[in-house]
Amino acid sequence: MRGLHKLRPGHRAVPAGSARQHPRHSPPDEAQLLDTQRAFDSVAADYDGPRGNNELIQRMRLILWDTVHSVVPPGARLLDLGCGTGIDALEFARRGFHVVATDWSPLMVERTRARAAAAAMQSRVTVAHLGIQQLARLDDEFDGIYSNFGPLNCVPDLGAVATECARLLRPGGSLVFSVMGRICPWELGHYALRGRFKRAGVRAARGATAVGMNRHTIWTCYYLPREFYRAFSGQFSLQGYRALGLFLPPPYLVDYYRRRRRWCERLGRLDDRLGALPLLRDMGDHFLIVLRRR
Repeated sequence: MRGLHKLRPGHRAVPAGSARQHPRHSPPDEAQLLDTQRAFDSVAADYDGPRGNNELIQRMRLILWDTVHSVVPPGARLLDLGCGTGIDALEFARRGFHVVATDWSPLMVERTRARAAAAAMQSRVTVAHLGIQQLARLDDEFDGIYSNFGPLNCVPDLGAVATECARLLRPGGSLVFSVMGRICPWELGHYALRGRFKRAGVRAARGATAVGMNRHTIWTCYYLPREFYRAFSGQFSLQGYRALGLFLPPPYLVDYYRRRRRWCERLGRLDDRLGALPLLRDMGDHFLIVLRRR
């Protein structure tokens, strides 16, 4: 029985906060990838708290979980790109899937490995220190591949990722990705009302943008859904996409949500009902996109 993944020899980005950001016009290079790695290492110890798993993030997690469950056969093998502390991987293991969980941050990988051990899920969750830009080193086959909360916003070459996903995925297999979008109405309004117009427009930058976190830098590229899909269109067909965090505030405004919980729950119902409609689905803090290998 095939269980463990194999590495060839030679070898969940977070929502943008209020920290310093500077536009760039090229994809992340090797030094910037290391910057991003150090940033996530620096928050790994407390990433299950408000920064990485607050109520708004949990709500978006559930949508990805249910989407993956609906498009991938029960008991299937999944590849997690940018697993963070392993919350998603463990959830899918509990649902009967077998998961290879990967992350560019070695400290996030340690957290995932410890979580799997604590839950006695080592037989269902295999953990590897592997960046998305290093997928060529992975030799395995999967029924589905997912990525949650923007790790794909931090890779240098989406086209190369698409090629490797097509190689690793069985014919007819599905990709389910949560990606940080280019148009977030809440973010535009929040910063514009405070006169921070440069910050309000940061997602409009082309190429990698420096996003500050914990005195480190995450190099982030923002996408419209059609821009993102363009890199995958040669090997994958588009099954659909929807907005995440369109009417609800983005996760870094969780304090606003907590102060106005009842009002925000109504906004959440609007997200659920209207987030997949044309035009509206092109906006939001993130978008959830489902692709199928041709």
